[in-house]
Amino acid sequence: MLAATSTSMTTDIWYTIRATGVVALVLLTVTTVLGMLSASRVRTRRWPAFAQVDLHKRATLFALVFLGLHVVTAVVDTYVKVGIASVVVPFASPFKTFWTGLGTVAVDLLLAVAISSALRRRIAPRVWRGLHWLAYACWPLALAHAMGSGTDAGQLWMDAVAGLCTVAVVCTLAWRVGYHRTTRDEADRHGATTRAVPLRHRPPAPVAAPARPIGHAARPTNPARPTTGTRLLERESR
Repeated sequence: MLAATSTSMTTDIWYTIRATGVVALVLLTVTTVLGMLSASRVRTRRWPAFAQVDLHKRATLFALVFLGLHVVTAVVDTYVKVGIASVVVPFASPFKTFWTGLGTVAVDLLLAVAISSALRRRIAPRVWRGLHWLAYACWPLALAHAMGSGTDAGQLWMDAVAGLCTVAVVCTLAWRVGYHRTTRDEADRHGATTRAVPLRHRPPAPVAAPARPIGHAARPTNPARPTTGTRLLERESR
């Protein structure tokens, strides 16, 4: 009875490891795609900026949750000994050392991105931006880990999931590179850059009028001066 219960529990954990790993990969793909779209500042009337940013944050949070479940169940599993140290130390697991190590590197990078995002207001923008760039390395490492150490690798449905994730990320990356290049060419064509307008293209600064002393009334710019004949007529009328 105990042996049957232990076997059933091991089987449930094994399925949980596989399911949470696949879901985490899909969510990480969604996060990567939304991150590249947010960096390109893609905006539409039906897709405002705040909705895109909010969806990106929620997808990242769910990816971290499923990734945490995947790591915990992999450590708890008794059929394959991954080891607690391999959670944070790359290439320390005896089980498929290389592929499991790639997953560990992806976890470490994603944790660095998550922590820097939580402390964004307390760190320099350049530091946050540099750490946030690490998110782009998480996805290929996670994909390589899933296809190298996952037992479902080679199955038709898993290959389809990996293929769709790859197409989504590659197409978004290609679109972003082309969009950035087009935007830069348009800026150069109009004589502007993303940060400032060159001096040769700036309009001349308006010349400020000299300040008048306080209490003096402003004189008319073009006063109408009376002619000599007008003065004589005014004297004769008096």
